[in-house]
Amino acid sequence: MKHRLGFLLQKSDSCDYSLSQGKKEKISPTQRVSQEEVKKWADSLENLIHHDRGLAAFRAFLKSEYSEENIEFWVSCEDYKKTKSPAKLSPKARKIYDEFISVQATKEVNLDSCTRDKTSRNMLEPTLSCFDEAQRKIFTLMEKDSYRRFLKSHFYLDFVNPPAAGCGPENCKRTHAHTLDCNSNIVSQCA
Repeated sequence: MKHRLGFLLQKSDSCDYSLSQGKKEKISPTQRVSQEEVKKWADSLENLIHHDRGLAAFRAFLKSEYSEENIEFWVSCEDYKKTKSPAKLSPKARKIYDEFISVQATKEVNLDSCTRDKTSRNMLEPTLSCFDEAQRKIFTLMEKDSYRRFLKSHFYLDFVNPPAAGCGPENCKRTHAHTLDCNSNIVSQCA
């Protein structure tokens, strides 16, 4: 259902997105990404999501497809693995489980029943690796599905082919793709 209604939120006539948000942001040179780095993003999903700007662009893309729960789950698992305090493991694990794994989760990810059951059993005594199998499944799902579409989307192509001219309102009136120079807040909102 959410995919069918997705076209209602697509903005394809102008670059007025950032203006409608009440601010016009520019990317500073330190925020720009080298073409070499951008090309590495096309090599693997892992390269993409281990780069801050790549992760932000991918997250914005998934949000446009109403499937951001996958990357949110993956990021939450990565954060969880960095937990130092044993006392924090159980509450953090419970939060991730309730938000993404539970059948009634608010942002339920698409897992097969065996993986879901194994993860549920892991919750009895949470360890740093209790979400590993579920995280791998979601990574594979993103890699085979949404990552390939991302590489064909304006979210990626705007990095590969940045506009030659400045992107003021006079230059962006009828472009389909929103460039980061014109609308850096599309990506930065999701960072």
